[in-house]
Amino acid sequence: MRKLLERFLIFLVGIPLLTSLVALLPQRNHLAFNLVVVILCALGARELATMLNRRGLAIDPREALVLGALCPAAETLGQSFFPGLSLTFAAYIAALSWVLLSRVFARRERLEDGLNRMAAGMASAAYPGVFMLPLIRMGALDRATQVLLVFLLIVFSNDSVAWAAGMLFGKNNRGLVPASPNKSAAGFAGGLAAALTVGILAVIVFPEAFTSPSPLLAGGILGLLSGAAASLGDLAESVMKRSAGVKDSGSIIPGRGGVLDSLDSVAFAAPVFFGLYRLIFMP
Repeated sequence: MRKLLERFLIFLVGIPLLTSLVALLPQRNHLAFNLVVVILCALGARELATMLNRRGLAIDPREALVLGALCPAAETLGQSFFPGLSLTFAAYIAALSWVLLSRVFARRERLEDGLNRMAAGMASAAYPGVFMLPLIRMGALDRATQVLLVFLLIVFSNDSVAWAAGMLFGKNNRGLVPASPNKSAAGFAGGLAAALTVGILAVIVFPEAFTSPSPLLAGGILGLLSGAAASLGDLAESVMKRSAGVKDSGSIIPGRGGVLDSLDSVAFAAPVFFGLYRLIFMP
């Protein structure tokens, strides 16, 4: 019951704060929002490193924190202060170069974990940071505020309705996915229906940002596929946690667990939503 109340409180407080940040502070291509994304990517990479360490893939969580922030920070810096200058690729190469070269002069006894550390470092640099780059790039679109709000609403509605539908109607239809046996068919269906609804409403409420020859169809496709990606992101993180033998990725968010427990859906949905938006709604 306590966890249920904590989750409900986060929903009532956290989501309005995040959407207010997008709506009220659009300066410099949503710099304030993007800085929050950078911080969350760093914390998420640190949590990932902690899970990897449990499986023998050793990397200092503090190092993972820096690696996880590097690409999102470079994307934010270029987008907000140096438009037209691509810094992200250079940041990613720098991160991987550090991972590959940082053990070159290590003592002999530390060389034995070299491959494990390289694998952990590359994973920390890529997830969730690289997956979140499209979310930062949305801030530079012509109708960035509307696009970002719709994206967040699709992901949050998918997660929230999936959880509620699973609680109410999922008792006898769980266990379809071995990676997350508590997930139910009712939950998946409810989440996708919510994401589909938000996608269709988006083209009605924000027609300037979501212009298409077949707007309702386009909005439905955007919502449905983005919602499906969000659900897959949640399942992917379930595999990570099950492999690491942990229930949550961390404990920083009451009622939710760690940063990755809340960021997994966003990370997988962001590339899908951004790609579909550019394909369907941008000339």
